[in-house]
Amino acid sequence: MTYTDELHSLLIADSEHDPLAGPLPSFEAIEEAYRRMIISSSGWRTVFAASGDEEDATDAVRAEHLILTALAAVAFYDELAIAKPTVLVGLDARPTGRILGSVVVRTLLGLGSSVRYLFITAAPQIMAFSHQDGCDGFFYISASHNPIGHNGFKMGSGGGVYSSERAQALASRYAHLVADLQGSIDRLVALRSFFDSTAFGKTLEAVDSERRQSSDFYRRFILQTAFYSKSEAVIETALRSLKSQVAGRPLGIVAELNGSARSTSIDEELLRALGVSVALYNNRPGMVVHPIVPEGENLDLCRTLLEQHYRSDRSFILGYSVDNDGDRGNIVYIDEKTRTAKILDAQSVYALCVLSELAQSRLADPDGKLATVVNGPTSMRIDAIAHAFGASVFRCEVGEANVVALADAKRSEGWHVPILGEGSNGGNITHPARVRDPLNTLVSLVQLLRNPQVAELWYTARASDVPAHYSIGDLIESLPPFITTGAFSPSALMKITTPHRLLKARYEEAFVRQWEQRRSELAKLGFVSWRIYQTEGTVCRQGLGEAYRTPPYSGGYKVALSAEDGEERAFLWMRGSKTEPVFRVMVDLAGSDHKTYDYLLEWHRGLIEEAASASVL
Repeated sequence: MTYTDELHSLLIADSEHDPLAGPLPSFEAIEEAYRRMIISSSGWRTVFAASGDEEDATDAVRAEHLILTALAAVAFYDELAIAKPTVLVGLDARPTGRILGSVVVRTLLGLGSSVRYLFITAAPQIMAFSHQDGCDGFFYISASHNPIGHNGFKMGSGGGVYSSERAQALASRYAHLVADLQGSIDRLVALRSFFDSTAFGKTLEAVDSERRQSSDFYRRFILQTAFYSKSEAVIETALRSLKSQVAGRPLGIVAELNGSARSTSIDEELLRALGVSVALYNNRPGMVVHPIVPEGENLDLCRTLLEQHYRSDRSFILGYSVDNDGDRGNIVYIDEKTRTAKILDAQSVYALCVLSELAQSRLADPDGKLATVVNGPTSMRIDAIAHAFGASVFRCEVGEANVVALADAKRSEGWHVPILGEGSNGGNITHPARVRDPLNTLVSLVQLLRNPQVAELWYTARASDVPAHYSIGDLIESLPPFITTGAFSPSALMKITTPHRLLKARYEEAFVRQWEQRRSELAKLGFVSWRIYQTEGTVCRQGLGEAYRTPPYSGGYKVALSAEDGEERAFLWMRGSKTEPVFRVMVDLAGSDHKTYDYLLEWHRGLIEEAASASVL
């Protein structure tokens, strides 16, 4: 029997169809497919499209990838180590997701799990729903911002993906299952022999009910996060106040959802509850009209749509587009001076959210021990904003699990950490959420734009006059000026095959040598000293050399450049991606001197190229 969802009449699955019923692939094919997977604490990813083309929008998946998907579900179940666990399963809107979802649900049911299947749902929604009592974990099928032919898995519990340590343990279980393929295949065959298709049908029949429950939970959770309270009375009062402020200065938002999983979520309902006017586009799952990552030219459609709405309704000043699982959302805005829509870079999106949340925290507690947690490549603009509010900044390695874990550690030390995240990637994680969420980003911006106390505190902290009428453009201009390499710009990406241990050792040798050679010209640019920061997981070590890093030597590496007064004014950063086959580089520079920025970026990339060659021994 086939089952469809009531929201968009999409096929969920056929309860009588077993995706693993075909001929078994060879062990060699399974092992080769496994070797091509990227496995990290941020998620497991590979190209699942049967053609092997990462841009192929087919729903066909090769048999070896179906086996690896089933084994991923087995590894997840074994890691839970609970008799009859209750797990959530969901997926983003990629074409290959539905067959992978069917494999995962069938496997987990066969193992004895109680499965609550949400089908296509936004990643922040399923993760928020996993906060509820009685939920032992979630298994989410997604490749986030990767091209449409990719897919993958995110696993976790309690609102977020597993910590680095638990993710490593899970990856080790998976590796053992693949290493013993005969035993693993025998286990899957046994599960299929006793599979209860009636139980599977009931799970599919409950999808609409489960998704409604998750939407209700998610809505409450977003409002609790926005207003720092679980009290319905407090939330209702704060909501009325914000809605009244929006009514006084109407606000409209364009949502260009690009056929993502956010098409099934609460975006329109929540924003309208704030009094915001909303215009939705491409809001059917699978209606993917441009490349998935919401960066650069992929935001052009949203920008064009916003300009169209602004011409007829001046309240429409913001727009957003998202990646396929809906956890990353970047912003376009109306520049009221030029009356054109502009793309707001990821670092600035995060900076505005940090400004908003730190200001609200200071209004609530003027003397509290306040901090934010960010990844290594987040711009030092955040440090300047935090300083204005008397807050501290703590840094860790790239990875959502890392910033969440470090924020937890700092809270245990008595710090109030209302906001955390990865400014280099855009979006923010607002406590108690444990995953970035464009709805939290939008609520932060609405509060910044329409709650006058928030902006007034910022301008006062900056010793600036408070404008009688401030726009989003005014707030952007008020941010401390920095030039920062965009995470997805061509200059931020390099193809490096040199082992990271060797690369970093060579880089350090080349850097120290060239620093001496360039000392006078660097001094003219304002840099007279340097420090090295090396991040691994939640740990940030200051120091040059291998003594400050550990195997597999793949953490973040940063050279901070300081002025004569000792203040760090720029940094050079690098790290190999653990979810994509690229090496990322970045330069961050205080001020607006593009010539100095270009000099530093060229130098940094040249050092990496030299280190990657065999010329430095």
